[in-house]
Amino acid sequence: MSDAIEQYLIKNEPYYHPVADEVTLYEAAYSARIPMMLKGPTGCGKTRFVEFMAWKLKKPLITVACNEDMTASDLVGRFLLDAQGTRWQDGPLTTAARYGAICYLDEVVEARQDTTVVIHPVTDSRRILPLEKKGELINAHPDFQLVISYNPGYQSLMKDLKQSTKQRFGALDFNYPDHDTETEIVSHESGIDKAISTKLVSIAERARNLKGHGLDEGISTRMLIYAGNLIAKGVEAHAACRVALVRPITDDPDMRDALDAAVATFF
Repeated sequence: MSDAIEQYLIKNEPYYHPVADEVTLYEAAYSARIPMMLKGPTGCGKTRFVEFMAWKLKKPLITVACNEDMTASDLVGRFLLDAQGTRWQDGPLTTAARYGAICYLDEVVEARQDTTVVIHPVTDSRRILPLEKKGELINAHPDFQLVISYNPGYQSLMKDLKQSTKQRFGALDFNYPDHDTETEIVSHESGIDKAISTKLVSIAERARNLKGHGLDEGISTRMLIYAGNLIAKGVEAHAACRVALVRPITDDPDMRDALDAAVATFF
């Protein structure tokens, strides 16, 4: 394996708790080299799932955090100037396609639509990536796969994927795990006992019922792990929940009071 790609191999198994048949379905999609789209709320485990699957399949994983300033050149590459003159630098998508990695575009709808169009030829039957500035046509490595993720709750007419993009992908829906599974995940990841973990999960479940009724987004599994980390470090539970669960998701005084009351119910 090339040194350019070996650094992206995940050496240690990431902790991932399957919640349905997503592992089996993804393995089948990878074997067929179908590009995949992971849809679900923030902090519910999409990125961890991709890391776990890359480790399980023993494939390098190149992750790109998409943003509105990202250009096509940021994905495919550009010419750079150095002491020896001009040289070409592959972008992450090109590196993955050239050497056979999984390329993961996280929160892809944050990128401009004119940027995401560059993935079209490499996500259909052609599996090619034209480098127009360089005059090179890359035939994607047999091991290459593209994975994208986004949060459907944030999509709008101005910030959504084109149908011509969506229909190039298979899709897996993600959501927060059921109570017992989430309790196990929070306990494992933060090191707190399950009695405290189940209280944190119960607080999150109450908060998620407020989504659309004053909250734009519920308390995520990631936030529960943060709260658990603080408690494991000796922080008092009320303070840990205030810092990790309540204050990050709302500035509304009434909503903060309601969430603080939920915390007080369990702690």
